[in-house]
Amino acid sequence: MIPKSYLCVMTSGIDSGQNRFKHIVVDEFQPNYERGSLHLKKVVPKTALSIACLVLIWGLSWSIYKMALTSTPPLLFAGMRSLLGGLLLALILLPSWRKIKWRQNWHRYIISALLNAACFYGIQTVGLLYLPGGLFSVLVYFQPVLIGLFAWLWLGEKMSIVKVLGLIIGFVGILSVSSDGLTGNISFFGVFLALLSAVSWALGVIYVKKESSHVDSMWMVALQFVIGGGILTSIGTVVESWSSIIWNADYLLGLGFGATFGIPVAFVIYYKLINAGDASKVASFTFLVPLIAVLTGTVFMNEPFTYTLLVGLILIVVSIFFVNYQGKKTAKPIRDRDVVSYDA
Repeated sequence: MIPKSYLCVMTSGIDSGQNRFKHIVVDEFQPNYERGSLHLKKVVPKTALSIACLVLIWGLSWSIYKMALTSTPPLLFAGMRSLLGGLLLALILLPSWRKIKWRQNWHRYIISALLNAACFYGIQTVGLLYLPGGLFSVLVYFQPVLIGLFAWLWLGEKMSIVKVLGLIIGFVGILSVSSDGLTGNISFFGVFLALLSAVSWALGVIYVKKESSHVDSMWMVALQFVIGGGILTSIGTVVESWSSIIWNADYLLGLGFGATFGIPVAFVIYYKLINAGDASKVASFTFLVPLIAVLTGTVFMNEPFTYTLLVGLILIVVSIFFVNYQGKKTAKPIRDRDVVSYDA
C-alpha cells in the first residue's frame, strides 16, 4: 500500500511565506501499467480539471483563430494576441516583479520568446492560411512525440524500443495526413509550416523544462509572450497593413479569446503541469486536442474530413501512446527525498 500522499501541480500547497510550490512526486500521478494495459490509478481532481480545461481551450482555439484570420493579416493577429496575453499576465504578476531577475535571466526569456511565441505562433498563424484548422492541428500535435524525442536527447529521459516504434508510427501518420498533397488537395507548404511550428513548440517546452530551476515559471510565461508578441507585432507592422484589419465579431472573438484563455490561462496551466512531472508524459494528455479541433472544424467550419486524415489521426494518437508507454510499474514508498520544490 502507498501511504497517503498529496500532489501539488498548480494551486494547492502554496507556502504563502516563501511563495513556493511544493509537491511530492508519487507514482499515482503517472500512468500505471499492468501487463501492457493503460490504467491511471488515481488522478488528483485539480490536476484532472486542469488537463480538461487545457484540452478544451486548445481544441476550440483552432476554429476560432481560423475564423478570425478572414478579417486580419496573420502576423499582426499572432503578435497582438501574444502581446496582449503576455501583458495581461504580467499585470497580474506585477506585485512579484522582483522575481524577474532580468540581469540573470534575460537570455532565457528571449530564447523562450523566440521558440514559444515568435516562431511557434508566427509560423502557426501563417500556416492556418494554407490548411484547414483541424488538419493543421493534427500536424502540430505531433509535438508530444517530438517532446519524447527531445526529452531523451536533452533531459536524459529513457528512450525504449516501444518509444522508437512510436516515433516511426507517428512519422507514418504524418505521411498519411500529408498524402492528399500529392493530388493537390492540400498544400505541402502548409504541411511544412505545421511541422515546423510543432518542432519550435517542442523545443520551447524542453527549453522551459530545462531552465525551470533558474527562472520563475509564471514570469517566464508572461515575458516570453510580451517579448515574442512584440517581435511579431513589429514584423507585422513592417510587412503587413493595420488598415487591413476588419474589426468585426470574428476578429474580436479571436483576439479576445487568444489574449485571455488561449495564451495566458492555457500556457500557465500547461507549464505548471510540465514542471510538475515527466515532460513527455504530461505532453501526452494533449492528444485529445486535435480530436476536438477536427470535430469542431468539420461541424462548424465545414472543413473536409478524409479517410487519410482519419488514418493519420489514429496513427498519431497511437504514436503518442507508444512514446509514453512505461510498461509495468511497481509502487514505491514515499521518502523524504521525494519531496521537491520549485519557484512558482
